[in-house]
Amino acid sequence: MDKKKLATELISLLEKEYPGAVCSLSYKKDYELLFATRLAAQCTDERVNMQTPALYARYPSLEALAAAELTELEEYIRPCGFYHTKAKDIIACANALLERHGGKVPDTMEELVALPGVGRKTANLILGDIYGKPAVVVDTHCIRLSNRMGLVDGLKDPAKIEAELKKLLPPEKSSDFCHRLVMHGRAVCTARKADCQSCRLAGVCPKKL
Repeated sequence: MDKKKLATELISLLEKEYPGAVCSLSYKKDYELLFATRLAAQCTDERVNMQTPALYARYPSLEALAAAELTELEEYIRPCGFYHTKAKDIIACANALLERHGGKVPDTMEELVALPGVGRKTANLILGDIYGKPAVVVDTHCIRLSNRMGLVDGLKDPAKIEAELKKLLPPEKSSDFCHRLVMHGRAVCTARKADCQSCRLAGVCPKKL
């Protein structure tokens, strides 16, 4: 099966298995998703969701975050790890949003990756979830599963995987496909073991065939 057809089959099966394709990070405002994604670097979404309610209660606006004292902000996000760097990035990013974009999270890749602490993964998440634009979010689950499923061949570089998946995925389905990969990667095709026996994708997945 060629990769384009494989992608089509996987999309269909994942849509049936996980009809609700949503980001697992909790947020109410566009910038809250931006900062939650930064906090999720080398941390679980579950842990981030435990910290953000208190964080946004203490700093209820971009202005409040931009004016935050570094050491105090660090205490609110300490459980997320790398809290010193993440706190500095959040303060700098909040200031950049206010100064450059009138307090609104931008809607282009170029503007997003120019923000402090924002890489392509975060930018794609914002483009897909906030603005409904075509986006390929390459996280650890996407890297692992796209290789296991044969959509890419031994690639580990997120930018290269993103480029390859863009060739295979219909633009309007790409963002949801990545969310479903995360859900499948947590439930069935985990980092520790691919549970092929209970996998609904086993009929088309090259790892199983």
